[in-house]
Amino acid sequence: MPDMQSFKDYNLKVKDTFNATSNEVVLTVTEAGNALGFSKDQMKIYVEKNKLTKVSIMRSAHRYLLLKSEIDGILRLKR
Repeated sequence: MPDMQSFKDYNLKVKDTFNATSNEVVLTVTEAGNALGFSKDQMKIYVEKNKLTKVSIMRSAHRYLLLKSEIDGILRLKR
């Protein structure tokens, strides 16, 4: 049985795999929300309202990652 330190959230595993094999860097919804000061649920609403790019996760209808470049752009505008 793995201990809690070796446990990694599924979304973070997918993110790490994606970042290792892509030129685009992605963030989880939670990470993007934290950067913008939103909860995960608030971030999901923000994504829909502002039509941010969703990077779909295979075999999951409701999970997605977000492009770090889009989040960085939003952060630059907020300054």
